[in-house]
Amino acid sequence: MTKKISIVTLGCPKNQVDSEVMSGLLGENYVITDRHDEAEVIIVNTCTFIGEAKEESIETILDMARYKTSGQCRALLAAGCLAQRYGPELMQELPELDGVLGTGNIVDIGELVEKAAAGRTIQLGHGRPDFIFDERLPRRRSTPRHYAYVKIAEGCDNCCTFCVIPQVRGRFRSRSEESILAEVEILVADGVKEILLIAQDTTRYGVDRYGEQRLPQLIRMLAGVAGLEWIRLMYCYPDLVTDELIETMRTEPKVCRYLDLPVQHADDQILAAMNRRGTAAQAADLVRRLRQAMPDITVRTTMITGFPGETEAQFARLLEFVEEVQFDRLGAFAYSQEENTAAGRRPDQIPLALRQERRDRLMAKQQEIALRRQQGWIGRNVKVVLEEALPDGRWSGRTEGDAPEIDGQVYVDAGDRTFEAGDFVRVLIKEADSYDLLGEVVA
Repeated sequence: MTKKISIVTLGCPKNQVDSEVMSGLLGENYVITDRHDEAEVIIVNTCTFIGEAKEESIETILDMARYKTSGQCRALLAAGCLAQRYGPELMQELPELDGVLGTGNIVDIGELVEKAAAGRTIQLGHGRPDFIFDERLPRRRSTPRHYAYVKIAEGCDNCCTFCVIPQVRGRFRSRSEESILAEVEILVADGVKEILLIAQDTTRYGVDRYGEQRLPQLIRMLAGVAGLEWIRLMYCYPDLVTDELIETMRTEPKVCRYLDLPVQHADDQILAAMNRRGTAAQAADLVRRLRQAMPDITVRTTMITGFPGETEAQFARLLEFVEEVQFDRLGAFAYSQEENTAAGRRPDQIPLALRQERRDRLMAKQQEIALRRQQGWIGRNVKVVLEEALPDGRWSGRTEGDAPEIDGQVYVDAGDRTFEAGDFVRVLIKEADSYDLLGEVVA
């Protein structure tokens, strides 16, 4: 009888792609199921980016362990970033685990499953990760049919002082243009209409492999794939957004008028302490140039509050910067003190309650800004991808200014028209709040 396997994915879309690859590799010999109570092997693909992510990973492992008594589970495995970072410790501290697998060894998932299912406790892959996805690997997508994440590189060379990703994912390494193009062609042939280009640092694409930034060339190459509607750029470092990239976005109609820029802070001393390149003024100028080239662009950013040594004056500068720049979308994290990081070793840590209080103040400020920015959508006739038919007869969907899962929704009155998930329609926007839009389909 064929064994059933369940995979629980935590963390970012990059982790999601890894889970899809593991599903593809295992799907040749096993049945992949969403029913944890029916699975004989459960794999938790973990995250370790910040403290809350580590806690969620541990809690999820313990939660899945209950299926050893209440379900069919015979082996519980941990994969992903937490497993790469703390593999031996996890095996020692969590006797519920039967095996761990590092980020650089996901192609060995079949070997791990076989050994664990046979009753052997095993840990694999805790050296320096060097794995990079290849279009020849099988991949069982977990996203809706009409969109997919495409990982164009692995690892990171930025070495921000608060971040452990280079330790976990290894050095930055780009895929070849040919491999990415081949994958996109496969995805589009399977019904994908929107691809989201992801990496730890998308704008660095090509530097290691080709000796130069090649994201603009890659975009133009992918735009030539017939049937592809949208190309969305995620995780673009501000200092590497070139004039060529802006011009490519402006002139290539398949590129979403959307850019995800993790600015992280707006005080230059804090930015230097984070080992972030560039200044707040340069980031503000970049947003100005983006909006000058594409007045309808949606700009998303991420900020960190309570970095070690952050004074009230420096936090006030962050609030002033956010008010000045008027980001369309903004997410904020309270700083997480991570071991084996330069920032984590600093003696001037900010109390957790204050870090969180500053995050809440920043998000309250952003909610006011977002509400104002959202009003600019009212009266516009925009392209929307429909994603889910709602019980009240409407559809929910997204504009090119909305990335899946992290941004808002458009609630669409379709009238008596019939649609399917993944259809692109024109919608007249009638109302807006801080996050979502409401409109109706137009001819």
